[in-house]
Amino acid sequence: MPEFLHPPPNPTHALLSFPAPHVLLVTLNRPEALNSITTRGHHELDAVWRWLDGEPGLRVGVVTGRGRAFCAGADLKEWHASAQASPSKLPSVTSEEVQPRSDPAPTPATATTGRSGPRNQPPSGFGGLSRRSGRKPVIAAVNGLCLGGGFEMVVNCDMVVASAAHASFALPEVARGVVAIAGALPRLARIIGRQRAMEMALTGRRVDALEMKEWGLVNSVVGGEVKQDDQQVVVVKEAIRLAELVARNSPDAVLVSREGVKMAWEAGGVEEGSERLVREWYTWLERGENIKEGLKAFVEKREPRWVDSKL
Repeated sequence: MPEFLHPPPNPTHALLSFPAPHVLLVTLNRPEALNSITTRGHHELDAVWRWLDGEPGLRVGVVTGRGRAFCAGADLKEWHASAQASPSKLPSVTSEEVQPRSDPAPTPATATTGRSGPRNQPPSGFGGLSRRSGRKPVIAAVNGLCLGGGFEMVVNCDMVVASAAHASFALPEVARGVVAIAGALPRLARIIGRQRAMEMALTGRRVDALEMKEWGLVNSVVGGEVKQDDQQVVVVKEAIRLAELVARNSPDAVLVSREGVKMAWEAGGVEEGSERLVREWYTWLERGENIKEGLKAFVEKREPRWVDSKL
């Protein structure tokens, strides 16, 4: 295991591994429940992503699921029990309770903004991802069923790789009398368009990986006729390949470039977003070591030797 400034979290139903330099792999590990996420699980995963953002030696995250599902959404049995209970008996847990004591304090880019998540989720949303802003990119490796809150997580990931034969995406909430309120609906409309988003939200129809790629939410579809047991291996391998492509670049430039793309969500318009990027981020990049190293390496015709980002 690599050396870290702070020990990694130990979530109850997720496995953490480090398959390549600077890459964190998070595997949802509750296959008997299709990797559905409990109330506590949301906060544990939020702690994992905040740990990723705070570790200088890590540059990219990858998330996948074990078994035949990526994530089938919320734990409906827990939800049902909560709905029958009095408010005083609803599941209650905070990210601070599951955050390792040695975790770094949130940076300005990862600090909460007073938002509260639905059903006692952290401000970063379902699985700590569906409303996450964060500093570092996260790539989804969708190996199978991706439903409800699991799909809401994927909608807000930075890149998505999906299994050709087994990945499917849906918002089935309407069939259960509930609504997808963890952040996906407005984001989905921006990514795939109003009418397609309406179709998913109002019908609950499952969409396969190839169609989702045509709609623009999936970057690549892999696996073809690979059997079920090999799907996760193939999908995760491709996601790690993408993560390595990201990790070999300047850590500072990756962080600032990601902020620039995020401005499309957060700023009022493209010019406002462009101005904010220069004003709030690019000046910090210019003061860093990596911009100097990148330019020097180009002039000297060699590979750059990046240092961990201090932004």
